Parts: sequence; C-alpha cells; structure tokens
Amino acid sequence: MSEKKAKGGVGETIRTIVYAVLIAGVIRTLAFEPFNIPSESMLPTLLVGDYLFVSKYSYGYSRHSLPWSPPLFSGRIAESAPERGDIAVFKLPRDNDTDYIKRIVGLPGDRIQMKEGRLYLNGEPVARSRIEDFTYTDDFGNVYFAPQYVERLPNGVAYRTLDLLRNGNHDNTGEYLVQQGYYFAMGDNRDNSLDSRVASAVGLVPAENLVGRAEVLFFSTDGSARFWEVWKWPFAVRYGRLFDGLRG
Repeated sequence: MSEKKAKGGVGETIRTIVYAVLIAGVIRTLAFEPFNIPSESMLPTLLVGDYLFVSKYSYGYSRHSLPWSPPLFSGRIAESAPERGDIAVFKLPRDNDTDYIKRIVGLPGDRIQMKEGRLYLNGEPVARSRIEDFTYTDDFGNVYFAPQYVERLPNGVAYRTLDLLRNGNHDNTGEYLVQQGYYFAMGDNRDNSLDSRVASAVGLVPAENLVGRAEVLFFSTDGSARFWEVWKWPFAVRYGRLFDGLRG
C-alpha cells in the first residue's frame, strides 16, 4: 500500500511540474515575457540591470512570439499597430534571433531624419526642451554628466533623451522613408545606440519582428552585488525603480 502511495505521489509531483511548465509557457507566449537590459542604448529611460515585463498581446502574434521563433506561419495574427513612442522589443532583422529594445518613433509612411542631433518627423522638428544633466557612473567608478532633453512626439508621448556628443556619427542623416509594414526604432541614448539609423546593423523593423511592448519594470539592480554575494543583494537593488510604468 505504501509503495502504491509513493508511486502515486511521484506521479502527482511530475504532473504538477509538467502543468506548471505548460502554464508558464502559455503565459510567456500569449501574455507577458520578462526581459533584462544589458546595454546603455536606452539611457536614461532604461538602465543596465533593469528587468521588465513585455506584453506579448499588444501587437498581436507572429512566429517570434513563440520560443525559438519556429517558422510555423508568416505575418501577424490579431495584429495591432504600435503607437509612436512605444518602447518595443523586436527581433533584429539581420538575424531574426537577437532581441533588441528601442523606441518606435516612425510609423509606416513617415519620413525620419536627424539634423544636428535633433529628430525631424515628416519635415518638422520634434518638440524638445533642455533639462538638467543626466548623471551616471560607469563600471570603473567614473562619473559622467550628459546633456539631457525631454522630447515630445506629436501624439503627446514625452520621454527623456541624451545627447552625449555634438556632431556624433548619427546626429546628421539623410531622410528615411518608412515603408508599409515597417517601423523606425531609435534608442533614447542617441549617440550610443545602434538602431534604424544604421541600415547595415538594424535598419527598418518589419512588423513581423515585433515581439511586444515594454510595460513595467519589476526589478532593477545596479550590478554591485555578484550572484553569490547574498549579503550585498539588499544594497544593490534600485528600489525607486521598482514597478515603474514605461508607457509615455
């Protein structure tokens, strides 16, 4: 009797684990997926060490909504277009594998250009105002002060951007025409971001490559505590960033 109970207990445990994995997979595919920020391309909005949830349903579903992007179908199911100013995760068009996170600034039919570090949309400069410098510290303890602006898109979405260099590599560009079925994505850290301004690296983002929209930060660490340094964990958390919303 005890042996049967033991076998039943093991079987129930296995079933519970399988159900939990399946439920987690469905949630990850259809609802929300966690992502972390590994680079400074979205400073000051997103910091290295931020962890956020991306809503998978926001733009509908493509093959990139599924783990490992299996080529089961093309296009999008229940498609919904991004809004200008959304922070979106997408698969890098060059390899359809690497996850990128940038801000959508150009919709199909838009003309995008940078002039002297300023964003132009359909021939008009996007409203921008200078605010206090952004202060940050690198991995070596060096403190930097970066010129910071608030940029406001025509639909009212406002966010902060950085202009680290005058006459940076992508401060002056030709005019880009966003084709139908594509989007123009840029990092908020304008001089430290590979994005749609660089055709050979990123270029225009196909609608099919959109993974989802960044919604909320659920965790953030400044990196001062290694995984095994449990006693440092409480001091490495950026408590002021927890549960910050990311919609403009």
